[in-house]
Amino acid sequence: MSDFQEKLHKYAELAVKVGVNVQPGQTLVVNSTLDGAELVRLIVEKAYEAGARTVKVNWSDDTVTRLRYQLAAEDSFLDEPKWYAGELLELVENGAAILHVISSDPDLLKGVSSERLTNHQKTYGKAMSKFRQYQQADKFSWSIVAVPSVAWAAKVFPDVPADQQVDKLWEAIFRTVRVDQPDTITAWEQHIANLTQKSDYLNNKNFKKLHYIAPGTDLTIELPEGHLWVAADSVNEQGHTFLANLPTEEVFTAPLRTGVNGTVSSTKPLSHAGNIIDEFTITFEQGRIVDVKATQGEETLKQLVELDEGSHYLGEVALVPHGSPISQSNILFYNTLFDENASNHLAIGSAYAFNLKDGKGLSQDQLLERGLNTSITHVDFMVGSGEMDIFGITGDGEKIQLFDKGNWAI
Repeated sequence: MSDFQEKLHKYAELAVKVGVNVQPGQTLVVNSTLDGAELVRLIVEKAYEAGARTVKVNWSDDTVTRLRYQLAAEDSFLDEPKWYAGELLELVENGAAILHVISSDPDLLKGVSSERLTNHQKTYGKAMSKFRQYQQADKFSWSIVAVPSVAWAAKVFPDVPADQQVDKLWEAIFRTVRVDQPDTITAWEQHIANLTQKSDYLNNKNFKKLHYIAPGTDLTIELPEGHLWVAADSVNEQGHTFLANLPTEEVFTAPLRTGVNGTVSSTKPLSHAGNIIDEFTITFEQGRIVDVKATQGEETLKQLVELDEGSHYLGEVALVPHGSPISQSNILFYNTLFDENASNHLAIGSAYAFNLKDGKGLSQDQLLERGLNTSITHVDFMVGSGEMDIFGITGDGEKIQLFDKGNWAI
């Protein structure tokens, strides 16, 4: 077996055993682009070996997606994909796990009508709202992994010869998910334990608010009463652990919906709705976004904020050291799965119910009453850098430096 094949087998095993943690008799649903075919076949094999009852694979293709946006009837983007949402809901309500294998071109929908993009996001978000609620309450196991595509690799490594770009991106992905290490599973166990130490510290301190200071950023984020900091792994309704993102370097919680004030500046481009948003600032007053500016993709950013009332507020605050392995690789992935794990980040839109004590069983109205945001969307954007300081402020006014020049100070 070649070195590449050995790493690919380890990657598939990681996705099955640690990512979604497939259980005997469980159904696994794999959503993948065609670029993921080789990895997906190995995932199917590993899942059945782990005792999966059924593995269902749903394929997508960037070319087909682009053609729809270019040629489909205008009013077709107003159709809610209830059939798709209904199938997924039935599967997860019966205990299925969901694994996403992503590889899309960051510029896939560049130049597409903004009305089509917005209508799709609204109708898709509405149809998938219950599924998202289940997901954000840890009702089922889910995970995301990535594979290179030709277009994505070319975006990441434009200065590398074309015939080497995909291989270069594979190497980078393998490093971020630790399959280049002799014992991948043990390496992840140690990594999860290190992240859990940070979340335990933050939960013990029970900070009232956070203060972010960096060039172009002066932002205060209040935290709701009963908030919980969470590290890499989660526990589903059946009591089984899973890892939602591979890779992951973050420790995160939910902000108080109405407690965000000030301005924050992005530090990495955001690939959203097939378009790049770059060099942007967002200003908040009492939690609500009141102004956005961007040198690239400003209209796309404005459309994101205007999706619904909840998209005017934050749903996640995540801490990631500037010294994380992904950051130190100096690779801009143009993919949030990776770029968010190289930088402190925030998320526009819905909060995770599990970031609140006893939050998993609460309705959307109850979550709002407890101070968490709800929305049909959840979009992470990167704000961290080697120049960022973050302070935690307790209820009695004690101020503790959490990040010093981009890295943990605790």
